[in-house]
Amino acid sequence: MAIVVEHEKRKREILEKSFQLFIEDGYEDVTYQKIADKCGITRTTLYIYFKNKREIFLWSIKQLTNDVEQEIVDIIRDEQIDSVECLKRIFLRIIAVAEKNREFFQVLKMYLVQLEKSGVDINDRVTRRVIRIQHLMTTVLIRGQKRGDIKKLPLKEMNNLLYCLLETSIFRLGILSQKNLDEMRGTVQFVIEQFRAEQGEK
Repeated sequence: MAIVVEHEKRKREILEKSFQLFIEDGYEDVTYQKIADKCGITRTTLYIYFKNKREIFLWSIKQLTNDVEQEIVDIIRDEQIDSVECLKRIFLRIIAVAEKNREFFQVLKMYLVQLEKSGVDINDRVTRRVIRIQHLMTTVLIRGQKRGDIKKLPLKEMNNLLYCLLETSIFRLGILSQKNLDEMRGTVQFVIEQFRAEQGEK
């Protein structure tokens, strides 16, 4: 058991250091050897954990999204807040994480451009990475409608609207290179507040 724990700990350390390296040098300029050097290990040792640079990059994205998903789950578990407030906290947390990692989204942009040039459906790739977050938002919307916190509006349209706000936030960071999303914070809270059910609707 101790060996497994140590293996996972080392793997996470590799991903964290690689993540930083991708931000510093960009996806194209990072090599397998650079990753090994950054982690203070040999290429042979690195091959035990990952077979190539692309796999490390994809696992870095997965680790980031998994960490965000866990934070969202923790917010959803707080039964003391209503569903509208829950959605606001979820989005403000996602925005904070995105701001913290804004350079990574610029690296991701270049990676997606390369994938598209090679004929890969990047929409499918991105959708697979965020489907869990969309599912969690739907869970909050359904719970809110059952409780009477959220208006009885079509779930699909509400979820699509929330996802558009998320996409806009990432676009501003990754494509427009904005340094913060203060304006989006206000917009997100305003839009989500419109979901709140009136007293007579409960």
